[in-house]
Amino acid sequence: MQGWIEGFQKSVDYIEQNLTEPLDMERIAGQAGLSPFYYQRIFGALCGMTAGEYIRARRMTLAAQELAASDSRVIDVAVRYGYDSPDSFAKAFQRFHGIAPSQAREAGAPLKSFAPLHIKITLEGGSMLDYQIIEKAPFTIVGVKRPFHSDTSYQEIPKFWDEWLAQGEKRPVMGTFGVCIDMKGKDFDYWIADLYFPWEDIPAGCGTRVIPGGLWAQFPCTIATLQDTNTRIWSEWLPALQGYTLAGDYDIEVYLPPEKGGEEMAVYIWVPLKKA
Repeated sequence: MQGWIEGFQKSVDYIEQNLTEPLDMERIAGQAGLSPFYYQRIFGALCGMTAGEYIRARRMTLAAQELAASDSRVIDVAVRYGYDSPDSFAKAFQRFHGIAPSQAREAGAPLKSFAPLHIKITLEGGSMLDYQIIEKAPFTIVGVKRPFHSDTSYQEIPKFWDEWLAQGEKRPVMGTFGVCIDMKGKDFDYWIADLYFPWEDIPAGCGTRVIPGGLWAQFPCTIATLQDTNTRIWSEWLPALQGYTLAGDYDIEVYLPPEKGGEEMAVYIWVPLKKA
């Protein structure tokens, strides 16, 4: 576990060393030995914010310190910290600090500071997280997909589900799976899908995607505990995982109808693994 934490801290250190340079998520994630897809998920679980939000907060902190302590022009500071224009920099500065960049030089200006992160995981008593490691053959999903950005996906994906549910009986698929797949930096596709069989017609507006076979960690949960379970997977279970590593740039939510006589659907999170 310690080596894993050190790798993640190395990625944070890399961010800190390059805050005045263009930052590529693939290169950041590579410092931790992870794909951008998993890096974004783990960063959010460990730090309570996205990597993009952290980078913006640190840049705004340093930009304010530079304005307050030097005669640098606002436009020069804006460019140094990745903003294309003084206007976009001023708006971001106002949102973060509550004042305009030009006011940062005034005596007693109320500036905010966001300190660099230091990753540390402390184990305090045991808590149970049930899971099974299962093996599955390749399977194909059919459904609708939409691109999302990691910085806003927690807010936008539930809206996607709400829009889909509002279609009622006109829905082209039932929604057995919610699949995050194909992360490219900060962008990924999210599918609302069902299992596809070759003899079936593909509904209008839908596509298909093959999910590779292999090992999966399967975590049971409920609709109410889905987000909490997801957070615990990345912040508690993964750092302590031995004998396996993550495989593939995807993970899957599974929603099964209640068993006969039951009232609550069965919900699972599947995370692909391979033996270390």
